[in-house]
Amino acid sequence: MGNIVAIVGRPNVGKSTFFNRLIQRREAIVDAVSGVTRDRHYGKSDWNGQEFSVIDTGGYVVGSDDVFEAEIDKQVELAIDEADAILFMVDVETGLTGMDEDVAKLLRKIMKPVFLVVNKVDNAKRAQDAVEFYALGLGDYYTIASINGSGTGDLLDALVEALPQDKENEEAELPRFAVVGRPNAGKSSFINALIGEERYIVTDIAGTTRDAIDTKYNRFGFDFNLVDTAGIRRKAKVKEDLEFYSVMRSVRAIENADVCLLVCDAQRGFDGQVQNIFWLAQRNNKGVVILVNKWDLVEKDTKTTKAFETHIKKQIEPFTDVPIVFISALTKQRIFKAIETAVEVYKNKSKRIKTSVLNEDLLPIIEHNPPPALKGKYVKIKYIMQLPTPQPQFAFFCNLPQYVKEPYKRFLENKLRSLYDFSGVPVTIFMRKK
Repeated sequence: MGNIVAIVGRPNVGKSTFFNRLIQRREAIVDAVSGVTRDRHYGKSDWNGQEFSVIDTGGYVVGSDDVFEAEIDKQVELAIDEADAILFMVDVETGLTGMDEDVAKLLRKIMKPVFLVVNKVDNAKRAQDAVEFYALGLGDYYTIASINGSGTGDLLDALVEALPQDKENEEAELPRFAVVGRPNAGKSSFINALIGEERYIVTDIAGTTRDAIDTKYNRFGFDFNLVDTAGIRRKAKVKEDLEFYSVMRSVRAIENADVCLLVCDAQRGFDGQVQNIFWLAQRNNKGVVILVNKWDLVEKDTKTTKAFETHIKKQIEPFTDVPIVFISALTKQRIFKAIETAVEVYKNKSKRIKTSVLNEDLLPIIEHNPPPALKGKYVKIKYIMQLPTPQPQFAFFCNLPQYVKEPYKRFLENKLRSLYDFSGVPVTIFMRKK
C-alpha cells in the first residue's frame, strides 16, 4: 500500500522546486515506461528503497491575499485528510509570517508526523536565522536548500522512518476494489446499489493508521473488500469544484486498491477530469473497469453503445484494453456485471504465465516479426520471463535493448494481451541485456 506525503506551505517558499527534486529521478523512469502525460502535482519518489507518493499542494491559488488565506487552509486540510505525513515548508529569507502561523495552528492539532522544513538555508548566517521558526510550536526543524538539495538527505531519512510500515496482514487475499470518479458521477449511488442495505457488511477492518477503511462484502457470490476512503463522505466544507481536489481525493483510494471502478456520467462523457483519474490508476499499475453510469437516461439507438465505447477508447490510447460496462445505479442495471468484471480484472492482474509457455508462444511470433533494425544492427530477443511483481511485468532479454523502440514494445504488449487476456490491467515491458 502506498504512503502519501504532502508538501504544504504558503506560496513561493520553494515547494515546487523541492517536489521536482523528489520526483525527478523517479519520473524519468516512470515516463520511459508509459509515456503518459504527467500531472505536475503528483508523483512517485523513493528513498532508501522505500517508495512513497508526493503531493505538492501549491500552485493552485489565483487571486488576492485574502483568497490565498482561504485556499491555503483548504489545501492544508486536504493534506491532513489524505496524507500519511506532512512536510510543512517555510522560507528563511522572508522569515516567519502570519500565514505560516495559521498553517502551524492547523498542523499542531493532528496526530500524523509533521516535518517543519526551513528552505533556502545555504549559509551559516541563514542557519542561525532559522531559529525563529521554533516559535511555530512544531518542535525541531530541518534546514534545506531545495535549489541544490543540501540537507534533504537527513530530512528524507527521518521521513521514511516515520511513514507507517506496511503491515502485511494480507491473510485475506481478497480483491480490493475502489470506486472512483469525479463528483456527481454517481459513485455513492453505485455503492448503495451495489451493497444495498448495510446488512451486507461482513466485517469492518479499521485501516490501522490509515484513513482508508476496508469493508469486506459478499455480493453476488463474490467476496471483496471495498476500499472506502474517509474523504468520500465528509468534508462538505471543501467545495469539490476544483479539479485538483477531486483528483487528490482519488489518490488515496487508488493507492490502496487492486482494481479501480471508474464511474463516469454518460451525459457528461469521458471528460478531462475522468481521464486524469484514469491515468492515475494506470500509472499506479492498478486494474481498471470503466463504468458508464446513468445509461438509462441516454437516448439510444443500436449504435449508441458502440460509438460511446469507441469514443472512450480513443481518449485512453494506448492503454485501450479496458472493459467498459454500461450501468444504471438507479435501476441497478448491470450492477452484477460490473462486479463480475472487476473480479475478472483482479484475476488478470495476478495472473502468472510460466516461462516455458511464454517462450514457446512468443519466440516464434518474434522471429516472424523481429524488431526493426537500427543503424544496420539487428536486435535478437532470446528469452522472455514474467517478473515476480504484483502486476504483470515482463522482461525480454536481448542483445541490444536500447534499440527497441516504443512501437515494437506496444506490438509485444498487444501479443501478450491477445494470448493471455490481461484485460483491464496495465502491462509493463522491459528490455534487458542478456
